[in-house]
Amino acid sequence: MKTVPREDIRRAAGRALIIGFEGQALSAELKELLREVQPAGLIFFDRNFESPLHLAELTRELKLYRTNEPLLLCVDQEGGRVARIKEPATRWPSMRQLGRLNDPSLARQVGVALGRELRAVNVDIDLAPVLDVDTNAKNPVIGNRSFSSDPKVVAALGAALVQGLVEGGVGACGKHFPGHGDTDLDSHLALPHVGHDPERLRDIEWPPFAAAIHAGLDAIMTAHVVVECLDASSPATLSPSALRPLRAELGFAGVIISDDVEMKALADHFSPDQIAARALSAGVDVFLSCRRPEVVLGLYRAIVQGVEQQAIAQERLLDAAGRVERWRAHYYRDPGARSRFHEVVGCPDHQMLAAQIAAAAEAAPSP
Repeated sequence: MKTVPREDIRRAAGRALIIGFEGQALSAELKELLREVQPAGLIFFDRNFESPLHLAELTRELKLYRTNEPLLLCVDQEGGRVARIKEPATRWPSMRQLGRLNDPSLARQVGVALGRELRAVNVDIDLAPVLDVDTNAKNPVIGNRSFSSDPKVVAALGAALVQGLVEGGVGACGKHFPGHGDTDLDSHLALPHVGHDPERLRDIEWPPFAAAIHAGLDAIMTAHVVVECLDASSPATLSPSALRPLRAELGFAGVIISDDVEMKALADHFSPDQIAARALSAGVDVFLSCRRPEVVLGLYRAIVQGVEQQAIAQERLLDAAGRVERWRAHYYRDPGARSRFHEVVGCPDHQMLAAQIAAAAEAAPSP
């Protein structure tokens, strides 16, 4: 086995991280974290900015701050109740409202408009759409974030939204594989279990992911869910047998992203060392760590030490880093002209489209 310099391992470990932060500025603490870890990118929450314009200026500053190792900037902007960027940006309807209309061309229009607004605030990746099928009325975390309880509707609209986002200028990330739609627990707070057999997964949970992959989706987020027929003891994020079908059966060749490692489904049960080694071995390419710098540093150091102690295969880390780097190179853009913000964000055409969808969904017969 070829020996790789320690600096290359450290660089690859940083590329395996997309991190969140506290505050609303490029602080000294954030600068130090960026210097030490050199993450692939950042994820933004509404705690990080006061307005869309503030976000546009902060993202501009961050992109210009680190030009030698570009920061891929990400946000959860799904529409409905999961929308980090508020007015005067367009407030898009929930995916369930789109699902009630069941019109792929409309979903693609939403994706294009949403992508254009995100690009105007210098965001590169939208961590959307949700491709989970909402088959459990007691599900506390998916609900109307899903297009439908019908996998065919989720497949058609999810694929169309992915195409629209890319046409609008940003990358998409489908979530949450191998399926979070039929849980009755929220993985932010607990570790859900799903008891379905493989045939049910292939018939219900996986067709939306297959359709989105066929439409060009090149990033998929894992679920911190125990899918018992695939692995009875481990959440999918840490399980080779739970993630293997994504590549072996669905033919996915893109980036596999963990859901936030700070969620209780993982953090209450596994150490950073265990998360780093097991998730990378399972096939995760990049980790989300969304708030606490001590968790980011712990995970980063666990990856480096794991390779040095041969708990993590060097080749697996380098493979993941290469995949993430190609993904980043494909979607990263330098900051756009400031005038674009005022022309695009919350523009009349987008506002009209959102209003028309909401009105039509309200008038549509219940499914």
